[in-house]
Amino acid sequence: MSNVIRTRFVIAVQDLQKSAAFYRGVLGFQIHKVPDPGFLLYTNGNCTIFAGLCPGSLPPSELGDHSYFAYLEVDEIDAFYDLVRSKGATICKTLRDEPWGMREFGLVTADGHRIMFAS
Repeated sequence: MSNVIRTRFVIAVQDLQKSAAFYRGVLGFQIHKVPDPGFLLYTNGNCTIFAGLCPGSLPPSELGDHSYFAYLEVDEIDAFYDLVRSKGATICKTLRDEPWGMREFGLVTADGHRIMFAS
């Protein structure tokens, strides 16, 4: 068996510029152009998200519980939570300590995807 050495995510978005603005402005990701104009890369630390323009696809908000796509561990979770809230992020799970030893919160992206952040 092979070991996973890195994680990357691929998401479908209805509007690349709106999505990129959210990831940059609210979550602090860097945005990178690639040769294909229908894709952008969002990076932050060891996380890379490939965002693909899919204007006719089902919006993630219509996927219910299946709109979660990532569980990202970050440092300084309390400060990060305060920061994303101050920038207007929609919180779907408030910051709290969980019995499995993680302190976590969830948010909804501009595209309707949900991400859990933990420490």
